[in-house]
Amino acid sequence: MTRRPEGGWGYWWRAERGQVTVLVVVLLVALLALAGLSLDGGLALASKVRAGGQAESAARAGAQALDLTTYRTTGQLRLDPAHAQQLAQNYLASVGATGTVQVGGDTVTVEITTTYRTQLMSLIGVRDIRTHGHGAAHPQRGVTAIEP
Repeated sequence: MTRRPEGGWGYWWRAERGQVTVLVVVLLVALLALAGLSLDGGLALASKVRAGGQAESAARAGAQALDLTTYRTTGQLRLDPAHAQQLAQNYLASVGATGTVQVGGDTVTVEITTTYRTQLMSLIGVRDIRTHGHGAAHPQRGVTAIEP
């Protein structure tokens, strides 16, 4: 029988004693964290965009509540504040969102705050991400120009 030299491949593999396993575990955790950041970050951004769209749509719904008596007698566009708030809240309820509606002068302002429940980032302790949406609208008489 021949004896293997101590510096051969078999000796090197036995001498590691699990160090490769630790490296693989660390790299796997880092890869999962990066994937979680990408997935949950993208979905949180989509949640923010959705909240913004819902807030803008609710504000536009509220801006349709004209005070018809004033409009018919003077031709001036003015909001009915109670009706505008009700229309905006109705729209929010129809899309399953909650938020605050304020009517000031001829402007309806809507703020929405939603909570996105994370999928992968919950593994590292980040359970949810709060996103906000804001929208404001006022009544217009037809389309006259592009507003900034």
